[in-house]
Amino acid sequence: MHHIAFVAALLLLGIAGEAQQLPQFSIFQDNAYILNPALAGSNPFFEVRGTNRSQWSGIQDAPRTFSLSMQGPLRNPHMGVGGYLFTDNVGPTRRTGIQLSYSWHFFLNEDLRLALGLSGGALQFAIDGSKITLAEDGDPALFGELQSQTMFDASFGAFLYTDEYYIGFSAPQLLQNQVRLYDSVDQSGNRLEDHYYLMAGYRYQISDDWRAEPSLLIRYVHPAPLKWELGARAWWRNMVWGGISYRSNDAIIAMAGYEYRESLSIGYAYDITMSGLRQHTSGTHEIVLGFRFNQQ
Repeated sequence: MHHIAFVAALLLLGIAGEAQQLPQFSIFQDNAYILNPALAGSNPFFEVRGTNRSQWSGIQDAPRTFSLSMQGPLRNPHMGVGGYLFTDNVGPTRRTGIQLSYSWHFFLNEDLRLALGLSGGALQFAIDGSKITLAEDGDPALFGELQSQTMFDASFGAFLYTDEYYIGFSAPQLLQNQVRLYDSVDQSGNRLEDHYYLMAGYRYQISDDWRAEPSLLIRYVHPAPLKWELGARAWWRNMVWGGISYRSNDAIIAMAGYEYRESLSIGYAYDITMSGLRQHTSGTHEIVLGFRFNQQ
C-alpha cells in the first residue's frame, strides 16, 4: 500500500480544522444515542445497536467505521445509562473510542420530558507508518512504525421529547485535546475541534397502518461551514420502513429497514455521492442491526 507523506498527514485522524473528526452515519435516527448521551433511557427498553459503514466504495483507503452501543433506563424512571465504542479506519490511520454515559430525565408534564446527559471515556488515535511511502527519502516527519496516543474526552447533551416529537442538542469533544503523534512535526493545528449537533424529528400517525417520520440533523464543526441533513421515513405496521434524505453538498441517501416483533431490526442505507468524488466512487453502504430487551 503506497501513500505519499502529505496525503498521510491529511488523513491523520481528520485533524485538519475543516474536517469531520467524528464518525458520520446515514441512519442517524437509529444512531442518535451515539450523537447525544441524553437519549440514554428515553425509551422503555434496553437496546443494542451495531453499525458497519463502508464509505466511498471504489476509493482505496476510504473510511470504514464500526460502532456498537447499548443504552436504556434504570428502575428509577428518571435515570438512563449507556455506553458505546467505535473504530474509524482511514488508510493508515485509526480512531478508536469508548464512552459511558448517564442521563437524568425531568417529567415536565404528562407527555413532555427533558433529559440531560453526560458521557466520558477514552479516545485513541493511531497511525501505522509502515503503510506509508514517504515522498522523500530520509523525511523525518513519519517513521515506519505504529504511533498512537490515548486521551480522555467528554460529551454533553440535552433532549426534549414526547411520543410524537423530539429535539436535541449535543456537544462532543468538550475537552478539545491536542493530538501529538510525532515530536518532529509541527502539530499545533491538530486539535479536537468543537462539534455541535442539533437534531429534530416528528412521528405522524397517518392511519392505523402507516406513519411518517420527517427528521433533521444539523452539524457544525468549527471553522467549517454548517452542514445539514433533511429526510423522512415511512413506516408500515411498525414493521417495514423506507426513506430518503439529503445531506448538504454531499449525498442523497436511500434507506430501508425491517423490524421483527419490535425486538430485532435491520436497516440499510446507500449514499449516492453528489460531491466531486462521484466520479471515483460507486457510493457508500451502511448496515445497522438492533436488538431490544428488558422492555417495560
